[in-house]
Amino acid sequence: MDKSLYIAMTGAKHNMLAQAVHANNMANLSTTGFRADFEQARAMGVYYGEGHATRAYSLTESPASNFATGAMIETGNDLDVAIQGQGFIAVRAADGTEAYTRAGNLETDSTGMLRTSNGLPVLGGDSPIVIPENEKFKSVVMARSQLWD
Repeated sequence: MDKSLYIAMTGAKHNMLAQAVHANNMANLSTTGFRADFEQARAMGVYYGEGHATRAYSLTESPASNFATGAMIETGNDLDVAIQGQGFIAVRAADGTEAYTRAGNLETDSTGMLRTSNGLPVLGGDSPIVIPENEKFKSVVMARSQLWD
């Protein structure tokens, strides 16, 4: 394949990857707890020996996520929480490992275990949080050891 055609092809490929990042950000605009990814494109010089680059390839990266706080929305659900800043809610993933989410729309199951909206148990320390029957959260700001009345 002609080298100049390959260089043009990598530029087109990385423009598509950048558009995918933007499309994902737009598609998840109203997703609870979603944080947009930044995207950056740059040229990477190709060097053969000493001297100047003989050509430049395109490269697209997602160097970080946007942790700017969005608007707080009052839901009326006593178990919904919001995170200000760069915090996360620790959960037990389906494979048993610890995972993290920012989605604060929480609920309890029939045993009182606090879970995310997709059913993952919320962790307090190393174990799932269980809310005693007929108890409620004290406030939206939670400390790991003082979650209920």
